[in-house]
Amino acid sequence: MKVSDILRVKGSTLYTVTPDEPLATAIDAMAEKDIGSLVVMDHGDLVGMLTFREVIVCIVKNGGVVGSTLVRTAMDDHPLTCTAETELDEVRRMMLERHARYMPVMDRRMLMGVISFYDVAKAVVDSQNFENKMLKAYIRDWPETGDETPAPRL
Repeated sequence: MKVSDILRVKGSTLYTVTPDEPLATAIDAMAEKDIGSLVVMDHGDLVGMLTFREVIVCIVKNGGVVGSTLVRTAMDDHPLTCTAETELDEVRRMMLERHARYMPVMDRRMLMGVISFYDVAKAVVDSQNFENKMLKAYIRDWPETGDETPAPRL
């Protein structure tokens, strides 16, 4: 399974912010849209990722206040990325290794979408459920040859 399979199901809605926007505006957008991340774009280029993790760290550093802080101060300026052709096993490994909950999907310099750890976990569970269903159907329909005990019903 590839990242493109997740994007096909998930859709193409993207939420972005610029590095020079106030952090408070970005936090408002995240709360209003009930999302955990914003892709930081500058002149069409991916320059960072802002997640609730970076927001919390920044607020703690500022003594509990957002103030006039800009997105560029809080964002991760070296976000982990993948392509639509990246295999899901590789994405899981990368996300676990870097403790990343969100990953922009890029096609060269073009942002194609963002996948979350939840999206990856859901895709894996859905795939396993489908495989289990097919295996159970296969076992249930196992042909009898007369000299064998039929397979148990699951």
